[in-house]
Amino acid sequence: MLYEQQQLQNHMMMLDLRNKKADGSDSIEEEKHENVDLSSMSLDSLPNPSLNLATICKLDLSNNNLQSIPESLTARLLNVVVLDVHSNQLKSLPNSIGCLTKLKVLNAAGNLLASLPKTIENCRCLEELNANFNKLSMIPDTIGHELVNLKKLTVNSNKLMFLPHSISQLTSLTSLDARLNNLRSLPEDLENLINLQVLNVSQNFQYLETLPYSIGLLISLVELDLSYNRITSLPDSMGCLRKLQKLSVDGNPLVSPPMEVVEQGLHAVKEYLSEKMNASHQTSKKKSWVGKLVKYGTFNGSARNHHNTEEREGIIMSEYRSIDGLASPRYSGMFSPRRLFSPKNIFTR
Repeated sequence: MLYEQQQLQNHMMMLDLRNKKADGSDSIEEEKHENVDLSSMSLDSLPNPSLNLATICKLDLSNNNLQSIPESLTARLLNVVVLDVHSNQLKSLPNSIGCLTKLKVLNAAGNLLASLPKTIENCRCLEELNANFNKLSMIPDTIGHELVNLKKLTVNSNKLMFLPHSISQLTSLTSLDARLNNLRSLPEDLENLINLQVLNVSQNFQYLETLPYSIGLLISLVELDLSYNRITSLPDSMGCLRKLQKLSVDGNPLVSPPMEVVEQGLHAVKEYLSEKMNASHQTSKKKSWVGKLVKYGTFNGSARNHHNTEEREGIIMSEYRSIDGLASPRYSGMFSPRRLFSPKNIFTR
């Protein structure tokens, strides 16, 4: 412990010296690219250094025992682009995180967060937000209206019952991982997620029973993991997901499409759903959705017209892959594939 504290003091002294150089013409740009690594030092708290924190571009405080981050310290990280606080004991993030207007990557995984501060919506340059392995029961309602540059949102292994409706406004989003939560439903209006390529809402177990019809308007979707939920019927609109290459549906009590269709592969599922929609769109609700599908150029009544024989398509029926980027070794065994599920078959075409 004394060694880690001495290491911290030495690091802070070096930074202090850099900022107190007599020659004011010394490369300010170089100082603004300072990377500070205080990870894995068994820190229980952070000092309030006299150095100019505005010189820090990347700050790594991960794998410590921090229970809080001082508001005053965060407010002075005016040029920080990457902030990594994963694997600590944080129960909250400081409200002053909203001052980090240049922040692009925030990793707060593996903590005890019950919520995210509303001020996070002011981090409008944010591109990656990782908050997995926490105790989140909600995400700020307005997050989708403000974080217009967000590309990757990872909130798996929390206690989320719903995702905010505004999440459908994240038009830059390419990856959304919300597995291992308590999700009851997904937002209805997903069609604005025009760049979403990967959607994982698996392992919400007994909670997630239905999917919104708008899932068929995710025109860029390549991978969709719905495994280990309570879904009995896939929306007919999913037959129009042209770019979809991987669909995981194992562990659901599926009735539509029936399992004999699912076992034939992804193309068979698409064709089944498309034909079902084409045959039953007489109701007013279905008519409105068919109109939208036609407008978005994903549906004209026949799955065969859209099948690209060179496109690799597949359905993953069983093998649960390990969780990417686990927050900390102390959590890594909680949901290991070997503990949860045994591998069966993978269907590809």
